[in-house]
Amino acid sequence: MLVRAWMAGLAVLAGLTLPLAMATPAVAAQGGTFAYVANFSSSDVSVIDTATNTVVDTIPVGTLPRALAITPDGKRVYVGNFISNDVSVIDTTTNTVIDTVPVGANPQGLAITPDGAFAYVTNSGSDNVSVIDTATNTVTTTIPVGDSPLGLAFTPDGTRAYITNSADDNVAVIDTTTNTVTTTIIVGDLPIGVAITPDGAFAYVTNLISGDVSVIDTTTNTVTTTIPVGISPQGVAITPDGAFAYVANSGVSNSVSVIDTATNTVTTTIPVGSAPTGVAINPDGAFAYVTNQFADNVSVIDTASNTVTTTVTVGDQPVGVAIGTVPASSTATCPAGSLLTGGGAQLTGPPPNDLTSRPVGDSWEVSLTNQTGEDISFTPYAVCADITP
Repeated sequence: MLVRAWMAGLAVLAGLTLPLAMATPAVAAQGGTFAYVANFSSSDVSVIDTATNTVVDTIPVGTLPRALAITPDGKRVYVGNFISNDVSVIDTTTNTVIDTVPVGANPQGLAITPDGAFAYVTNSGSDNVSVIDTATNTVTTTIPVGDSPLGLAFTPDGTRAYITNSADDNVAVIDTTTNTVTTTIIVGDLPIGVAITPDGAFAYVTNLISGDVSVIDTTTNTVTTTIPVGISPQGVAITPDGAFAYVANSGVSNSVSVIDTATNTVTTTIPVGSAPTGVAINPDGAFAYVTNQFADNVSVIDTASNTVTTTVTVGDQPVGVAIGTVPASSTATCPAGSLLTGGGAQLTGPPPNDLTSRPVGDSWEVSLTNQTGEDISFTPYAVCADITP
């Protein structure tokens, strides 16, 4: 069996001689699970490889990014930029911004429909929600909601979106078929974050001023209970099995409250860094990632022991965080400002026969002839060298 992969590179300009820094493999082609962190004050996004808990890339975006979300297929990240009033679209294969979409004033919250077809953005300065068609990256409609909308979450079937209107102390429910508000639900004082259980039965809403979480029954759209947590709760995320909700308390308690969703009681409180703001849980539910805005880092919590296992330094004032599985690419791309100097492959399985690579124009061809009796996993990569003027 002959396996062949083509990897794009950069052409050498005729007559230009430049020294090269040490060559390193391009990481974009490897795939895996990554946490994307919006750094508010440095106006960029840190990319954390969750396998090693190291920052593997930093991506400049718009001015003062706050919220971000990853498409279900892991190929795009949408980032809401608070001051530039737009959304940056990141290609996760290259970790570069490929599009910028103007939205309303001061975008704060962002979520993507379960089918990946639309991104909804809460605009706190214009009191509405922009709906972006992810196929064209254009705003198809704008939905009026309440005063200063912030958080946003979809039901698993994608038929409804729940929006926290922070200045109105309520939650607006949008019918995504008609893109109209069908009802509003009174919650606590200054609602911020919202997360919905995997079965779609309940929405958990953090209330910053009242220091509690409102639990909404999504069948009746009524608050069934209110749970006291720490001071100034903001971000909230629910484990994939729906058993626990993790709440980031951004006030002086600098902690994360863990709510047992079966009893709606706080079972433990975990100390983290200064001003924890956002929280996201990786796909297998093993770890929660919490952004500490004033510590410029991310706390990684082991959800089995509810202890912080490591802390990852990121950009300036991290706030939003989203985790997704990025697919491995069959093409590895050298980033701007580099040269393609070689190609290769990461192999898993018995030693292969006849692994070769050779330049073909501005690309590098890698071929593997597998004459063994077992499968060999083949992940191509490009070897890129920085250009030093």
